[in-house]
Amino acid sequence: MAEVAGLVLAAGAGRRYGMPKARVRFQGQLFVERAVQVLEDGGCSPVLAVLGADAAVVRAELPDLKAVDNPDWQQGMGSSLRVGLKAIIGDAVIVLPVDTPGIRAEAIQRLRALATPRALLRASYHGEPGHPVLIGRDHWDGVYELATGDAGAREYLRRHKPDLIPCEDVSDGSDVDHPNQLPPAQPS
Repeated sequence: MAEVAGLVLAAGAGRRYGMPKARVRFQGQLFVERAVQVLEDGGCSPVLAVLGADAAVVRAELPDLKAVDNPDWQQGMGSSLRVGLKAIIGDAVIVLPVDTPGIRAEAIQRLRALATPRALLRASYHGEPGHPVLIGRDHWDGVYELATGDAGAREYLRRHKPDLIPCEDVSDGSDVDHPNQLPPAQPS
């Protein structure tokens, strides 16, 4: 089986939310802590978070968090993706934005089971592409080259058409841009 790393993009200031989303507390955990746990529970190793805005505050609250700082976080998600791709190892990486608390380990496992260095996969929800995204190592250089601004891997994915993996039965792929968009509590 392929070695699949996990990467949480958690560097932004969360202007629309009103604070960096890495620091949002939801169901007893910070968003960044929850995203790392979902990737780990889904079988990814190693799992790394990319921090930026309020990185020192996040590190103080989560001293065991494996993270790398993006000094250019204000340039957008693309810069965080580039920092993360340079810092990880493996045959593939599953990328998860920090603001997707409805993603569950089952979605990670579903993508991970199909991982190869050549794979390019994207979770879908009712036919619409979403997160997480699995990027095989063979694609890392191309993603790195095209990752700019807030688009992340969008341009690379547009050009290279990832396979869509339905995940609506195991996750909610919605991202949270405002506090009123937090999903309802899930039963334990």
